[in-house]
Amino acid sequence: MQKKVTSALVVVGLGALALLAALLLGPGPSAGNASSHREAPLISQDPTADSTDVYAFRSLDAPDKLTVIANYIPAEDPAAGPMYYEFSSTARYKINIDKNGDGVPDVVYQFSFKPSPPLAFLRTTAQAYTVTRIADGKSQVVASGTTPPDNVGPRTTPNYRSIAAKGVLPLEGGGSVFAGQREDAFFGDIGAAFDLVAIRRGTGNTGGGKDFFAGYGVHALALQIPITQLDTSSHIIGVWTSAERPKVTVRTVSRKVKVRVNGKLRTRIVKTKVVGSSYVQVSRLGNPLFNEVIVPTENKDQWNAGTPVSDAKFVENVRTPILAALINKLYPGLIMAPETNRDDLVQVLLTGVTGLNYTGPKPLDELRINLSTPPTAADKVNRLGVLGGDNQGYPNGRRLADDVIDIAEQAVGGVLKGNARAKALGDGVDTGDQPAMSFFPYEADPFSGFDNTKGQQKP
Repeated sequence: MQKKVTSALVVVGLGALALLAALLLGPGPSAGNASSHREAPLISQDPTADSTDVYAFRSLDAPDKLTVIANYIPAEDPAAGPMYYEFSSTARYKINIDKNGDGVPDVVYQFSFKPSPPLAFLRTTAQAYTVTRIADGKSQVVASGTTPPDNVGPRTTPNYRSIAAKGVLPLEGGGSVFAGQREDAFFGDIGAAFDLVAIRRGTGNTGGGKDFFAGYGVHALALQIPITQLDTSSHIIGVWTSAERPKVTVRTVSRKVKVRVNGKLRTRIVKTKVVGSSYVQVSRLGNPLFNEVIVPTENKDQWNAGTPVSDAKFVENVRTPILAALINKLYPGLIMAPETNRDDLVQVLLTGVTGLNYTGPKPLDELRINLSTPPTAADKVNRLGVLGGDNQGYPNGRRLADDVIDIAEQAVGGVLKGNARAKALGDGVDTGDQPAMSFFPYEADPFSGFDNTKGQQKP
């Protein structure tokens, strides 16, 4: 199979490059992104507001609660001192929950951070923050505390596990919250995926990939919320994350005034500057990979600034996925992915799947989860989620171990339409480099900057 794939790449290499160029200039996906790491032109220049991944699941140790994890700041190098990574003090970070399928958040958890104090020549990255719950037109601060510092090294942050554990705080009314640096749970061979959907070995489902995210960190917002606070008659909710930046507007207002000059009244025009401020959304994320491989490049920034209620404009991009055409061009005769009439993908990404997590006909990019689906036993978890017969996995919520790249590639390849060839697709990376913890906040502790896993020790 390796020989066939390699031959196909050689034969179509120039044609694929031409196709890719045409796609990028036209309505195709950007070729420099991963999960939601650097997925759009403007947010790639604003990493502290970049929502990289969102997870929503019930866990075995807390089945009566919903865990939501929102990661920000892509590809944090653990050794990136002295200005170690921290949340932006000018951004507002939000976890949005839709309880009735209308695309409007019914419950919002808003995080606001202050700058960390300096420590000698370092930035400590221990930030004071507050969590505000917004629901039914009312706002209530439900938690306040300080993030643990980044994992600098054994002299600066000794016994980091105990330091991080102190960052888990109670939510008023029940539940827990954590904010701080974590090991990036996302995994995938991004170097190959964006090199014309290259496959390092076999057909992708045989391993052999390189995990780009190994050794990198992110900053995470994690909530564990009692299900009784979120449940609905259908037991299905939608989740997405967002980030906002302040927007300052300056207007010049002219008015006429009477003034006395040499004993006579004169009319003069006086100009006054009026300054107003508000917040504008710069990032959002629901389903993994949606903005990267579905939204046309010229619309990616617009999508980040929008909300699920405006997602109807992207339905045709889902029904006719450009990735399917690209797969067929790169691997002619191998996968034969259906390129049109993809209502199966509309269900997965925009409406929910009937009998699983359907929220209604309105197309909304939300991460849907059926809260009545019990957690899967640890020895029964399937990395392919629903495609692997494990209904507690993606697209019914998303767990840290769900292999969303393989799931997405196989779904686009047509596995839900009975195309068995699609099961050959994958990036060859089936797990992350660090196992998740069995307790909240579940994402592993970040690597130590002193360990410098990205470097090599000189002899």
